[in-house]
Amino acid sequence: MAENSRFKMSAERLEELKKELDYLETVRADEVAEQIKEARSFGDLSENSEYDEAKEEQGKLYSKIAEIKVLIENAEIVENSAEDMPKDAATLGSKVTVKDLEFGDVETYEIVGSQEANPRDGKISDDSPVGRALKGHKAGDKIVVEAPAGNIEMEVISVEN
Repeated sequence: MAENSRFKMSAERLEELKKELDYLETVRADEVAEQIKEARSFGDLSENSEYDEAKEEQGKLYSKIAEIKVLIENAEIVENSAEDMPKDAATLGSKVTVKDLEFGDVETYEIVGSQEANPRDGKISDDSPVGRALKGHKAGDKIVVEAPAGNIEMEVISVEN
């Protein structure tokens, strides 16, 4: 990862990360320490699978804590709308309803930062092909999404900011 990487996210997502970090560093760390202590009481550590599992869990925990710290330290809070965009145009934080012009499917997406993206929940990254194609467009606009499987033509039905 580049040293100057910034992670775009909402203020709400940053707060969620801070709460998760606090939980992992306190409650979860204490639980794992207790597991290690209990496993040590079983005797010979060289053949103690409970101890090995607890130590592995501790490693995963420390890795997750380090990952979250990097995200928090490099967070770039983004507002729900860009200053230079018209108020009715799609931007970060917008909910956009689109229609696939080939198949007629209608989908609604929320454009979010990469750390919040969850396509199953309809949250797409502003860096994804669809997110990039939607930025700056208004209801009634026709767009072309350059996807790995080929271009997809869509019409923007509505934009909520």
